[in-house]
Amino acid sequence: MKQEKNGTWVSWNGNLKYNFKEMYHISNEEELQEIVSSRDKIRFFGSKQSSADIAAGTDALINMTNYNKIVSYDYNQKTITVQSGLSLKELLEAIESVGWCIPCLPDINTITIGGALATGTHGTSGKLLCEYMTECRLVLADGSVKTVTKDDDLIDAVRVSLGMLGVMSTVTFQCEPSYTLHIKEGPESDKEWLPKIKSRLKKHDFLRILWLPHTNKGYVITGDKIDPNTKVHEDLGPKYLKHRRKASKILYKYTHIFPWLTAIANKLLYKGFFSTTKEHKGTLYQATVTKSRGSTLELAEWTIALDKFPQVFKELKTEINKWSNKSFIHIPMDVRFVYKDKSWLSYAYKQDTVTMGCVSRNAATADTYEAFKSIEKIFIKHGGRPHWGKRFKAKDTELSKIYPKWEAFKELRSELDPTNKFLNPYLAKLVNAKKLVNETA
Repeated sequence: MKQEKNGTWVSWNGNLKYNFKEMYHISNEEELQEIVSSRDKIRFFGSKQSSADIAAGTDALINMTNYNKIVSYDYNQKTITVQSGLSLKELLEAIESVGWCIPCLPDINTITIGGALATGTHGTSGKLLCEYMTECRLVLADGSVKTVTKDDDLIDAVRVSLGMLGVMSTVTFQCEPSYTLHIKEGPESDKEWLPKIKSRLKKHDFLRILWLPHTNKGYVITGDKIDPNTKVHEDLGPKYLKHRRKASKILYKYTHIFPWLTAIANKLLYKGFFSTTKEHKGTLYQATVTKSRGSTLELAEWTIALDKFPQVFKELKTEINKWSNKSFIHIPMDVRFVYKDKSWLSYAYKQDTVTMGCVSRNAATADTYEAFKSIEKIFIKHGGRPHWGKRFKAKDTELSKIYPKWEAFKELRSELDPTNKFLNPYLAKLVNAKKLVNETA
């Protein structure tokens, strides 16, 4: 086990920085148990790509990225068991190699399994990634290990927990046979794509919409399962499309000083990068997951019940198009769809939901990005729920109103971690753990 002393922990985009006294790079469960049991306060992290302040802020930290092995396959049950520090990329490539898939995948593959599960990472046209977890080994605050299976009542609390109930050690996923999607992409006006959401969810196996604020356009991506041998006319669009991120960086460079420039930049980006159609095929992983992220950015994301989305969308669009408002939003706003589940802190707890991402491509100036405030105000008003790994201001009072099992989760957290070992200052305020809040105020 490697140990570092007296260093600085820095998040992926450089916005969050914390000094630490000890950092441990663990590679097995015994080391994980030893460190957890012997420290008064501990947090743990993987790829550090969360925009929320959940990964550090304590004197002792555990780097999980060396705890990254594939433990076993069960070929009869189509399950795979992995250590929680494994990257999503390595997991997905491993199951693809044996002809399996997980039916709902996040947008990126660089995050660790433990971080993805703890924050409720999701894709579209399916359930949260954690809903495909059938078993995990959880290292509790006293260092003991508890095995939680899909038949345990506890699993509905553990699936999304922000690392406040314990540290996920190994995780077992239920997989399905791999399949091929026929993907079609293209622009549509807001008046066209918005009323078609429910019909498209019934018709297509995959649906994602990249909304382009200040342009009255959306970029619609649909996918239908086909026989892998089916011939598809592949059209990936003009070669210059690969330079969209570079163009965005240039066009948005001064929008933190002059927010209204965003509206002009968005119109240019739409014309240059979202006005053509594409068509291709591939597995879910091949066809829909971004394999790299070329620049740092800051994200907020909110979810709302499917039936409420049209109303919320129209209100949001009206608000951000007011020139008296500084909430000009960089493109795209990623609109995805998650089906209801029973996980306590899931965005889709007992309701089919629409998720809507909000991005600032100027990560360093994201604290002054007015759009984050506007989108939160509107979604909270309508009972929307924030993505745990992204930016939001809501705390205990607001969260108790929008998560039906919030108080039950807090009680369980106090029971499993009575000394608040797994809370940093941000999480303490989130759950209103008053003793620690007062100590760190």
